[in-house]
Amino acid sequence: MFQFCPSCASRNISFERNTVFRCPDCGFVFYHNTAAATGCVISTGETLMLIVRAKEPARGALALPGGFVNPGEGAVEGLRRECVEEIGWDPGPELSLFASFPNVYPYQNITYHTCDLFFTVSAPGLTEQDLRLDPREISAVRFVQPGDINFDALAFDSTRRAIRAFLTPLDIPHKDTI
Repeated sequence: MFQFCPSCASRNISFERNTVFRCPDCGFVFYHNTAAATGCVISTGETLMLIVRAKEPARGALALPGGFVNPGEGAVEGLRRECVEEIGWDPGPELSLFASFPNVYPYQNITYHTCDLFFTVSAPGLTEQDLRLDPREISAVRFVQPGDINFDALAFDSTRRAIRAFLTPLDIPHKDTI
């Protein structure tokens, strides 16, 4: 990520233990910590809502609404903000945390390691007409029967794991391809 020390421009910067950059010349230290991210399983009662990503990484792949938690935000606040930004819909405060998985998010030649927190919310009657998609983020939404989810089309491993964890207590069989 760094070829030169951001503090003194030395070429002696090193990346240790996949977490910390150190410069022996000036003492600069930068921790490349895990970032917090969120995702929301939105259930209409009969379907789950998936988004189609409009940007990299994984443009065109299916995902859940959500994203990175900003500095100064809690996970619920960050998820609600992301839902409003991406799909123009606020899931409200009745979110339930049900799973957390590690993830890898490659973006512009930097690999971000994330701790993805997954929430669920029930939204009976929710339709695409209730949403205002941000075309820079989301190209479409899909309301999918749980048994018809194509896990190979999901953008991130953490999302695959979260949806499987959500479906398992419901004992809904799922197939890996449509």
